Amino acid sequence: MQPPWISDVTKHPFVPLQVKEIATKIFDRIALSQYPYGTRIPAERDLAEEFKQSRATIRQALDFLAAYDVVLRKPGSGTFAGFKAPGPAEAGAAAVMAAGYPTISQLAETASPFAMNIAGSIIEPEMVRLATIYMSSRDIAELAQQVTMLETVVTEAETCAAHEEEIMMIIARGTHNSLIVAMYAILHEVRRHPQWASSRREMLTPARIRNNQQLFRSLFNAIERRNVETAVELITLHVSSTHETMIYES
Repeated sequence: MQPPWISDVTKHPFVPLQVKEIATKIFDRIALSQYPYGTRIPAERDLAEEFKQSRATIRQALDFLAAYDVVLRKPGSGTFAGFKAPGPAEAGAAAVMAAGYPTISQLAETASPFAMNIAGSIIEPEMVRLATIYMSSRDIAELAQQVTMLETVVTEAETCAAHEEEIMMIIARGTHNSLIVAMYAILHEVRRHPQWASSRREMLTPARIRNNQQLFRSLFNAIERRNVETAVELITLHVSSTHETMIYES
């Protein structure tokens, strides 16, 4: 997979070739999930030692990657992998966007909190209902792993958001309905757009992170027990709470 700066030069800062080469190597590791999406990548000093470069050079490479949202830099917490290779659903959503429909950026810029609320309230409860019925043992095991990872987060809003997004995509795939997966992938990508992502991160206070951890654990338990009514009730509560806060904060 080629790095995003190959096809998009609009935010291409001038950097020495050596810096770009290091950035490319780090990108390759993230794209291949050697540094999984949402996880902290090695510290600057460790990368400097590995690549036998100065920390200033490594910092330039990370800043270059951050310009393309390949990594997310959080002062005091570290640098996190922010790029994930698109799966079949995300690739299908991208193909829809390329067929003359609004792009993800256009949707993100024009969608209102109310529109996001409506879209989420229509798609997510039905998605959870179907997933509760149709998820395989493997799907549930993958969901359990991601919920457990979410529960390790204390204050890192970036990491929390990444785990929550992955939980919902696992549930979408668990419906085993390609059309629903593709539709949700579009909503998922709009939410990941910087304009929306920054608002979501601001809402994820430590208290809200704890509340979401409890809710997603309860949701997982309901799905595992095939309790459709409880699962739908929980995701409806989550959708309402999230969008209520979004509208209040906007």
